[in-house]
Amino acid sequence: MLAVVGTAWGQVATEANRLYQTEEGRAALARGLGDPGRDGTQKPGELVAALGIGSGATVADVGAGVGYMLPYLSKAVGESGLVLAEDIQSDFLEIARKKVAGEKLGNVKLVLGAETDPRLPPGAVDLELLLDVYHHFDYPEKMLAALAAALRNDGRMAIVEYYQREMPAGHIRLDRDDVIREVESYGFRIASRNDHITNQQYLLIFAKK
Repeated sequence: MLAVVGTAWGQVATEANRLYQTEEGRAALARGLGDPGRDGTQKPGELVAALGIGSGATVADVGAGVGYMLPYLSKAVGESGLVLAEDIQSDFLEIARKKVAGEKLGNVKLVLGAETDPRLPPGAVDLELLLDVYHHFDYPEKMLAALAAALRNDGRMAIVEYYQREMPAGHIRLDRDDVIREVESYGFRIASRNDHITNQQYLLIFAKK
């Protein structure tokens, strides 16, 4: 979920979202997001395994971008499951649409969200995955409220982020422990915390309060 700079409210992710404000910037980012070489550092298969996604689940890929995670999530939920691929950038979703068609991912549905609301169906999602996405939220309070509303009572939200020290100064607003405190203040409770990539990237699992 990528926010748009220039609205009336104060921004908290201006630097993180800078390149997303132009077509040229998004095109450059799309090439990196969809690069097959990303697998070596992102470890998508290991991530999906760690999430324990069951067959038949409804999973929301929040901030799906160009669809990098969709083949992995589609396989995990199986034919009886559903993957909601959400983003607010329509050009990213168009690239994701082509990926879905090309790889015949029949259990994937694209969702055009907004910067304060991912527009997911209420009370319908088993797992929300936010992969390198949380630090792009300009309005975390509104987004977290909407994400909580979309989860089933026993649903989970997974946040995967790089530690601040691994990114350029100013790119990531909050480090891990402050992310936990912020998310818990808006209707969630921490269920588990682990490194996804040792000393580089962490995985937080939240449940609804």
